[in-house]
Amino acid sequence: MIQKLFPLDKNYILRQAQSVLEDQLTAVMVFELKKSYTQLYNPLMLMDETFVKILDTHEYPDDRLKMIYRQLCGIYRFRNGDNQLELLFDGRTHIEKFKEDWADQLTSWCRELGRHEQYVKTMLRMTLLFDTESRAEWSENNCKAFINQYFDLKIVKRKGELKLKTA
Repeated sequence: MIQKLFPLDKNYILRQAQSVLEDQLTAVMVFELKKSYTQLYNPLMLMDETFVKILDTHEYPDDRLKMIYRQLCGIYRFRNGDNQLELLFDGRTHIEKFKEDWADQLTSWCRELGRHEQYVKTMLRMTLLFDTESRAEWSENNCKAFINQYFDLKIVKRKGELKLKTA
C-alpha cells in the first residue's frame, strides 16, 4: 500500500468519497441514461421493443460503466485540483461535503451529456443494450473519447504516467 504523505489532503478525501459512492452513483447514471433516451428518442413513451428492453433491463455488465464513472471522477478531481481543505461551519465532515458535491455534479454532468446522441448510444450499447463484448469495447472507447472532447481534455501517457491536460 502506498504511504500517504498528507492523509488529510483534499484529493485523498475526495477520491475516498467518490469510491464509496461508486455503486450508488452508477445506478444514478443508468437512471439518467434512461431519461435521456426517452427525451431524445421516445418523448411520447411509445412501448416499442427497444424502449421496453431499456426500461426492463436491470442486469447488465457494469465494468465498462464503472470505467466511465472513474473517468468522470478523474475529470472532477482535475477540475477541482486545489488541495486546500475549506473550513466547514455547518457541522458536516469534509467527506460528507465531498460526497454531496460530487453526487450533485455527476448528476448534472449526466444530464448535460444525455443531451448528446453519441453519449446516449454508446452508454446504452455498453449497458442496457449490451449484446457483444466487442461492440461494448468499441462503445466504451467511443464514449471515453466523446467525454474527453466534451470536457476539452487531452490524456497524455508518458513513462507509465497518465496526465490530463486542457486541450
